[in-house]
Amino acid sequence: MNGYLNKIIPFSSVDGPGNRTAIFLQGCNFDCIYCHNPETINHCINCSFCVKACPVDALTINRENRQIVFNSNCCIECDACTKTCHRNSTPKYKVATADEIIKEIENYRPFIQGITVSGGECTLQAEFLIELFTKAKEIGLTCFIDTNGSTDLSQQEKLMNLCDGVMLDVKVWDKERHKKYIKADNEMVLKNLDYLVDCGKLYEVRTVVVPELFNNEETVTNVAHKIKNSTARYKLIKYRHLGVRENNLNLTTPTDHDMNHLERLAHEVGCFNTIIV
Repeated sequence: MNGYLNKIIPFSSVDGPGNRTAIFLQGCNFDCIYCHNPETINHCINCSFCVKACPVDALTINRENRQIVFNSNCCIECDACTKTCHRNSTPKYKVATADEIIKEIENYRPFIQGITVSGGECTLQAEFLIELFTKAKEIGLTCFIDTNGSTDLSQQEKLMNLCDGVMLDVKVWDKERHKKYIKADNEMVLKNLDYLVDCGKLYEVRTVVVPELFNNEETVTNVAHKIKNSTARYKLIKYRHLGVRENNLNLTTPTDHDMNHLERLAHEVGCFNTIIV
């Protein structure tokens, strides 16, 4: 089975327990206004605007099938292509089989404890995840997913049986704010939060703190209350402008004082396994 692969980071210490290989899949059903990797949202339509923007001719057009061809050997990672793209995509993602990804991971196998698959939204490619995780476990690796929580995990028994842990993004508690700034409902996200706590698969909840957009006190208090009796960690992440799309919102990075205040709110309801990044 093929999957849509954005990139592989060989070693990551922030995507689950231990040293892990992080795999980013292409395609997301959320459109967060502050997304830090917006080039993973949509699939390329071969419009070719990016070809003209590339300063080193790493992108060309196959005239027969009108497909963009990416030459990674020429790429200088200047991101001119993704900055030019008008539909939040990249010409550099590729179609790959689970076997091809495992073959690359085997280069790092002596140094990692497992893999974590993120996105985009990785659970949109659930069948591919099942095949990839099955093969990863055959070589002794643990398997985690980082998800926006938009698909019903309680109905994906085979995937959850293979998955050792889940990192769940809870962006904002208020439904209307979620719809306005994430462009989707959060009902399934909160359902998955309950499900993952109950089944013991929740490794971490992540909330990006954006001062101007959300009632962060409400979100942190409610999430902390939900997970306080579980083993899950609550990661409070400062919004940073790096990598985000240009907009007119002029969003600011919260101060250390702001973040410490939110962490204290979590502690006050009994959630002590917290971290600020």
